[in-house]
Amino acid sequence: MDMATDRILEISGLWAGYDATPILQGVSLSVARGEIVGVIGRNGVGKSTVMRCLIGLLETWRGTITFMDRDVTALPADARARAGFGYIPQGRDVFPQMTVEENLTVGRLIGGPNGKKLPDLVYQYFPRLKERRRQLAGTMSGGEQQQLAIGRALIGSPSLMILDEPSEGVQPSIVQHICEALKSFRDELGTTILFVEQNLDTILAIAERCYIMEKGKITRSLTGEDVNADNVRAQLLL
Repeated sequence: MDMATDRILEISGLWAGYDATPILQGVSLSVARGEIVGVIGRNGVGKSTVMRCLIGLLETWRGTITFMDRDVTALPADARARAGFGYIPQGRDVFPQMTVEENLTVGRLIGGPNGKKLPDLVYQYFPRLKERRRQLAGTMSGGEQQQLAIGRALIGSPSLMILDEPSEGVQPSIVQHICEALKSFRDELGTTILFVEQNLDTILAIAERCYIMEKGKITRSLTGEDVNADNVRAQLLL
């Protein structure tokens, strides 16, 4: 894959923060179409802030975000969703008083007039959701809610799926299933995936490349055989 000519996402010189406190200090990274890329590092270095800025939930102070050759830096979050971003936040953020089916219906609305409608495919990847389609989301386990949050994003047919700590609070067996599903999204649907993660096993299971963050900056990257247990563990202080 020629990353220079097939970039789906490019972040250049990104500065952002909360109130007057800068958190991101010139973050730059790029993701090629069809890649699965992780952003890793110790707690508090700004990984989730990158994701919030990328999806439009936090204002960019300086720098640019280019998505599919379009400058989206100033677009609001809902416009980015319609443009092809799918976002699964830390903590899942499903609608607890709505059923599984109702949560997925919200995802269909995001897809826009040309978006694919994928409820059957979501149930294929996550059969537990089909079994519980009439259950209130708030009564489900953390792993089930995470599957629902991912399914809700998938049903909007995103070109880029962005996940913030997908393994957090999820039992290992379901984490393994989620990792397999994410790889299937890429292989079968062509979905590009960018994720933040602290779980070593999850990173090793799906990441093809990793960007390493320290103190609000990207300091290096790991590619190919460099994405191994020793190198990743060193960045997470496990």
